[in-house]
Amino acid sequence: MLEKLKLPLVGALTAAVSIALVLLGNPGNMGFCIACFLRDTAGALGLHGAVAVQYVRPEAIGIVIGALIVSLITKEFSSKGGSAPVTRFVLGACVMIGALIFLGCPLRMFLRIIGGDLNALIGLIGFAGGILLGMFFLKRGYSLKRTYNISKTDGYALPILSLLILIALVFFPAILLFSESGPGAARAPIFAALAAGLIMGGVGFGSRICFVGWIRDSFLFKNYATLSGLVALLVVGVIGNIIFGRFNLGFENQPVAHTQWMWNILGLGLVGFGSVLLGGCPLRQMVLAGSGNSDSTVTVFGMVFGAALAHNFSLASSAAGTTANGRFGFVIAAAVAIGIAVYNTFFNKSTSESA
Repeated sequence: MLEKLKLPLVGALTAAVSIALVLLGNPGNMGFCIACFLRDTAGALGLHGAVAVQYVRPEAIGIVIGALIVSLITKEFSSKGGSAPVTRFVLGACVMIGALIFLGCPLRMFLRIIGGDLNALIGLIGFAGGILLGMFFLKRGYSLKRTYNISKTDGYALPILSLLILIALVFFPAILLFSESGPGAARAPIFAALAAGLIMGGVGFGSRICFVGWIRDSFLFKNYATLSGLVALLVVGVIGNIIFGRFNLGFENQPVAHTQWMWNILGLGLVGFGSVLLGGCPLRQMVLAGSGNSDSTVTVFGMVFGAALAHNFSLASSAAGTTANGRFGFVIAAAVAIGIAVYNTFFNKSTSESA
């Protein structure tokens, strides 16, 4: 019975934590968004110059540390890696470019839906389509090949880096950049945000939460039980937002969102497709990186690079919509992701695979 309730409880908890973070100060419909957190953190570290999105998000740090703590307690921490790291870095950047065209990761897509943002509901079509396209390649043998046991130093790389950034945020904030207006200036208190991240990191590791995996498994294995987490997130989230006066049904006047439906579909389509190729959504990659997977660490670095690239070259969308550079960048990123899928499905058969 408890096992059947696990995913619904995780979904409900995710909605509750996300709504709480918005009430505590995070931007509307952005209680939890991996793309937004990494984008803001990249800005705080000086990797891009978009002054409206510069702040070290404690939630991102908490995810990594929370996953580390639970994996150590359960003795499941495992330093592994070596599965096409450069490819994963590039795919991470492609996923981030798609997310910033839509303005959110898969989790924020659902948070926007529970806030009444119909643009995100339109985007869900693209997200599901991207997952289906990824499954097309999976069924035909797509693989980035096996992972290997590596040194524990590599496995601890992102947790250590995350702790150093947290120390800088708390004790040496002068070395970081902070937005004075815009989404980067809207933030929950540091330790509340950190606690939320720790909860989501620990729960994410224990439950193997993955917004791509939940949908993929329902298509691939007809395992519709995995969708119970999404249903719980949506039900609890809508009720919670209505109670707190945060539900605004419609396309217009949604926080940090645009109404260009085609690009919402395409952006999330790239996110879904790239995440299938990587083996997990951005949240899943953060959790895996915290529990010792260096391939996921490289993917996270790729997403940070993609965020910096998006804002340094005006690829990211805004409430006004997409940019010409963003549309061109999407074409390049999508072509790269499809090229990687084709190559690793039909032309890269020399290395033996392992589960």
